Amino acid sequence: MDFSVVDLSDEDRAFQRELRGFLGAVVTDEVLARDRATGENFDESVHLALGDAGYLAADYRSEAEGGFSAVRRRIWELEIGRAHTPWFHWGTTAMVAHTVERFGSPELRDEVLPGVVSGRLRLCLGYTEPEGGSDVATCKTRAVRDGDDWIVNGAKMFTSNAHNAHYVFLIANTDPAAPKHKSLTMFLLPLDAPGVEIQPLRTVDGDRTNITYYSDVRIGDRYRVGDVNGGWTVLRGALDAEHGTVQRDDDGLQKIAVMTEHITLMAEAVDRIAALLGTPDAEGHRRVDDGAVAHRLGRGIARMEAAMSTPEMFGRVAIAQTMRDVSPDLMDLLGAAGALPTGTPGAADDGGAEYVFRLAGPTGIYGGTLEVFRNMIARHALGLAPPVTAAR
Repeated sequence: MDFSVVDLSDEDRAFQRELRGFLGAVVTDEVLARDRATGENFDESVHLALGDAGYLAADYRSEAEGGFSAVRRRIWELEIGRAHTPWFHWGTTAMVAHTVERFGSPELRDEVLPGVVSGRLRLCLGYTEPEGGSDVATCKTRAVRDGDDWIVNGAKMFTSNAHNAHYVFLIANTDPAAPKHKSLTMFLLPLDAPGVEIQPLRTVDGDRTNITYYSDVRIGDRYRVGDVNGGWTVLRGALDAEHGTVQRDDDGLQKIAVMTEHITLMAEAVDRIAALLGTPDAEGHRRVDDGAVAHRLGRGIARMEAAMSTPEMFGRVAIAQTMRDVSPDLMDLLGAAGALPTGTPGAADDGGAEYVFRLAGPTGIYGGTLEVFRNMIARHALGLAPPVTAAR
């Protein structure tokens, strides 16, 4: 792994200053406070401003198509994270839009893609079902052909940002008699269609996600993405992007792994906690001078740095597991005040450690559980055979 520093050109430094100034102007304290209160990880005013300024189009397109260069894309990703931009919705939207661009009909592409790069259309994922867990191929949501239309019935769990989106990238079962990977079809279903119901669901880290219900939702065949019963082929590329298992560029500038934004929040909290532990009390004593405190803090920092430097799906596991293991230690080092949430009088670090602790659990679930990723590593990276189920 190459840890060398990239020497930015004058033009790229100017781009960084411009972007940092832009984000400083639009990602205001009010935006951040509203995002903490709602847990939506999305702010429409910020999203539209980024679209109007051309940043979304530049991020969506490749360099050959007029988008960001590799260096500027990395600057973009870093500055977006450093500004704590309510942002996760864009990654989903762009991922689905690229899939529609590849597999969708010309009519659907014309309907959706211009609005995506302008920020005026947003897309979300409809994969997981209430009883389906991480195996999206066990889909029970049904789509039945009716002339030139499809009738959709079912429910999806964790449809994050559905209430801010215009379409859901929905996986449906179109042939229950077929093997599960050959019975699926993908649709880009308009969320304003009659029969769609969106119900909010709060997670332990304060985020808002949704349960979405589909009751006799009628959509035209133009909203089908890919072949009938060929949904697994369409879905695989999107899943690989979500899991971070797509083929990496060789320039070394891309994100190390998915979920790096989450452990960046831990890194910021660790910096503040280390400063608190190193501040003398009224008698001149510093908690970090206690050998046990220094050892636990140093061990957590070492694990965090290792996780932040671990690539691909290995990094996905290392990041989530490190957050789960280290965040309780951080709270314990701060004492009882470390368990108080943001905005509570007396909260250590204004609740930073407590928030990271709550964020750590879902981080190991979003985009697939840690168990799924460990199985992927075992089978695809280590070449191990699947476990044998004992006969009963």
